[in-house]
Amino acid sequence: MKNSITIMLLLFAVTFSSAQMRKWTLQECVEYAVENNLTVEQFELDLENAKIDKSDAVGNLLPSLNGNASGSSNTGFSINPTNNLPTNRTANNVNISATSSITLFDGLRNINQLNRAKMNAIANQYRLDNLKDDIRLNVANAYLQVVSNKEQLKTFRAQYAVTEQDLKRTKELVESGVLPRGDLLEIEATAANQEQQIINGESLVLISRVNLAQLLQITDYENFDIAEEEFEIPPSDILKNSPKVIFDKALGFRNDIKFSESNVELAEQDLKIAKGAYLPTLSAFFQYGTRYSDVTQIPDGNGIPYTPSLVDQLWIFDGISYGAQLNIPIFNGWSTRNNVMRSKIGLEKAKLQFKQDKLDLENTIQQAYVDVGTFEKAYQAAEKTLEARRLSYEYAKERYDVGLMNAFDFSQAQARVENAQADVIRTKYDYIFRLKILEFYFGIPISLN
Repeated sequence: MKNSITIMLLLFAVTFSSAQMRKWTLQECVEYAVENNLTVEQFELDLENAKIDKSDAVGNLLPSLNGNASGSSNTGFSINPTNNLPTNRTANNVNISATSSITLFDGLRNINQLNRAKMNAIANQYRLDNLKDDIRLNVANAYLQVVSNKEQLKTFRAQYAVTEQDLKRTKELVESGVLPRGDLLEIEATAANQEQQIINGESLVLISRVNLAQLLQITDYENFDIAEEEFEIPPSDILKNSPKVIFDKALGFRNDIKFSESNVELAEQDLKIAKGAYLPTLSAFFQYGTRYSDVTQIPDGNGIPYTPSLVDQLWIFDGISYGAQLNIPIFNGWSTRNNVMRSKIGLEKAKLQFKQDKLDLENTIQQAYVDVGTFEKAYQAAEKTLEARRLSYEYAKERYDVGLMNAFDFSQAQARVENAQADVIRTKYDYIFRLKILEFYFGIPISLN
């Protein structure tokens, strides 16, 4: 029994530890952020409302049907509802009716409202999809920032490990009288500076992890981390396309542009609806009704008055009515005219916003295109600089090992290598992200594989 309990506890501990140590990939982060973002959930509710509005618009085209039933009891003087004669006794009455009405013509406003509702549902879908696009970009940027900071931290730790070896050897040389004590102090200062870099690097990793977790709306920051992945510069032919080609393609699928264009179409429908108020409205109705009263008397076959039963009266006194109503607007205090003018202004604003959104997209793509080229060159230059700094450091190390260079100059050579390594890491991930942005505008999904 004890062995079974021990095994169960160990299994639970392993399972719990695995859950705590989960490492998130970029794809997992993106999918989780899209599925759990609060703003996405709000936009999804707006989309559901738009679908309900569409159902309302369809319902406005259909006939209405309403039933009505009432009962009353009168004591004293009253009018008999069946023969309109006065009576002075207690009377119990029942009235039942069903009415149906339909709008035959209202200036096409019902049809335009239905078209608007359909467009609004589509526009809300575009708005939701555009938000998801923004989330994917933000998560990718935050994820790459964590990766970049982690690589920086690895570099700092590796540099510190080398310095520890130099420090150990320098101590031996100082103790043997080969090197002056000042060289040891210089190496110790370099080691202390690198320890500070490691502390700062750990802080940057933590901050970037928290920022990514907040985008995913995860509050367990301590147990949140990303998968240990190293990303290389992905092959891409995106720069073979001109900014104009990328822009033209982006116009066809970008959800923010589709949403802006949908707003123009919605404004056009609003104008049609407003103008419809100038036209007459024609509606029709049909009503079926019947009634019962216990004071009703009618002659039988022999001419003797009697009170029919409830069922008999409902069939005897039933009837129908039908008709049509025409409403012609003549003057309404300029409200219709003003609504039309407001709709025209709204349409012009929507058109201007659509133009502005296309212009903003074109400028963004132009900037992204330039950024890709700029950061690619910056990364290539950083790699060349690092290679040169490494060769210089190796030469300095050889001279330092044989006593031809003092510790201060050697530390400077080492610091230049460290700075070059940091520049390579920074420019590498800056270039990857700018490349992914430009590909994203070309319709290529975000992926670092």
